[in-house]
Amino acid sequence: MNNHLDSSKWSENVILVDADYVDSVAFDLTVNFERMIGRRIPKADMARWVDCVALDGGIREGSHETQVVLIHGKRRTQMENFTPGDYAGELDGKAFSDTLGEFQLSALPVEDDVTTAADLFIESLEVISNSKEVKRIMVIPDAEKIYDRVRETLRRVDEEKRVTVFAMQPMTGGNFRQEILGYSLMQALGIRADEIG
Repeated sequence: MNNHLDSSKWSENVILVDADYVDSVAFDLTVNFERMIGRRIPKADMARWVDCVALDGGIREGSHETQVVLIHGKRRTQMENFTPGDYAGELDGKAFSDTLGEFQLSALPVEDDVTTAADLFIESLEVISNSKEVKRIMVIPDAEKIYDRVRETLRRVDEEKRVTVFAMQPMTGGNFRQEILGYSLMQALGIRADEIG
């Protein structure tokens, strides 16, 4: 298991992200919507996206603390479709505050000679969901690949915790809330509902 996660002191709120997957979805949305609405779409605003995920996960205005864990391939140095997006220089160890409280970001590369991205994501989810301090978890996996493992892992989570899983379409089963990932990404990309209505 990754020592960085084992030794962490967790906040009440944690957002666990498969960053490579989210980056690729942001790219797909950008390409599709640029064609559909006929204008250039800027990179997704990282802080706005994190806020939207937090709101979808049940966080409301106040002085909350939220940790954002971005799991990414070791060879990937940045999220190409987000700003800021550079893992080492702009995201890892950084924080921002707004009306929802403070968000602390950490970027966790997959040591692919030791584990796979899917295994690291599931191990991280287990550590986070077993932590007594954590009350609310927002999970953004590559649902097409590991949804069954996510659902199985969350089956053992304490019922007191509020868990929300984000995917591009509704997924079957599970003892957790679900949200559509595309909505938060569209907000972060600045795509307005009236442009696509």
